Amino acid sequence: MSMHQHVETRTIGKWKVHAIQAGGQKLDGGAMFGVVPKPLWERRIPSDEKNRIQMGMRCLLVEHPRGPILIDNGCGNKETDKFLGIYGIENAGAGGRTWLEDGLRQIGVAPEDVALMIDTHLHFDHAGGNTYRDAEGQVRLTFPRARYVVQRAEYLWATNVNERTAASYFTHNFEPVMESGRLELVEGEVEIVPGVTVMPTPGHTPGHQSVRLDSGGETALFMADLVPTAAHLPLPWIMGYDVEPMVTLETKRRILRAASEQQWLVIFEHDADHAWGRVMHDGKAYALGDG
Repeated sequence: MSMHQHVETRTIGKWKVHAIQAGGQKLDGGAMFGVVPKPLWERRIPSDEKNRIQMGMRCLLVEHPRGPILIDNGCGNKETDKFLGIYGIENAGAGGRTWLEDGLRQIGVAPEDVALMIDTHLHFDHAGGNTYRDAEGQVRLTFPRARYVVQRAEYLWATNVNERTAASYFTHNFEPVMESGRLELVEGEVEIVPGVTVMPTPGHTPGHQSVRLDSGGETALFMADLVPTAAHLPLPWIMGYDVEPMVTLETKRRILRAASEQQWLVIFEHDADHAWGRVMHDGKAYALGDG
């Protein structure tokens, strides 16, 4: 099965949730694993001749009583072929649709049906699909009826870039949403709709958030870039992209302890093969258990 056809579905409590693969992405393995030496990380995810590892851009669609909720949306359709080549991004589907649109169509959801769009943060590979470029070249909101939600700290970070962060933030991914009046800036842990809670999980960026789903006695956590792949479960396996890696470390310690003790289902955004699973501690490190 090709990656863009990949929609995995399961129930969390009373809700049906769909993990939609919004694209393939290849990033430098050294950058993805920070201080971890290559002989260690390449056992988990092998690299290509350019030292890049295969990743995905997984988004989550929750069938909620308030309407469809989407968490993150891939890189969208606005970037150049040169840009897509640099980051090894593959997300163009049939008829000019993105893989995310194909995935939504596969489960019977149109972009205008989405009621709530939660951005974990505003990097191009997570929030690029907030907007799209139409046939006339105009940038428009992809989800015109949705309420978009992001942490205030993340929006401030994204709109005050420096030399290190500017390559990750493109204003056409979020400024049109703010200008439309549809972007809601929240602060801290907030239950957005019943059972759907955004939780600050800083480190990758200061305003990064994860999303907790609570339904029928079950809990799931969409971790986004806190733990981008299952290979990043060990506490010190932290991306070189993280702007505050020591903060990431403490966030991971807190979150993974809760996830393992309370048997949360954890959801991986960038893992090409594993959409979700349970976290266990094997006495030495956190690892993927039976899911």
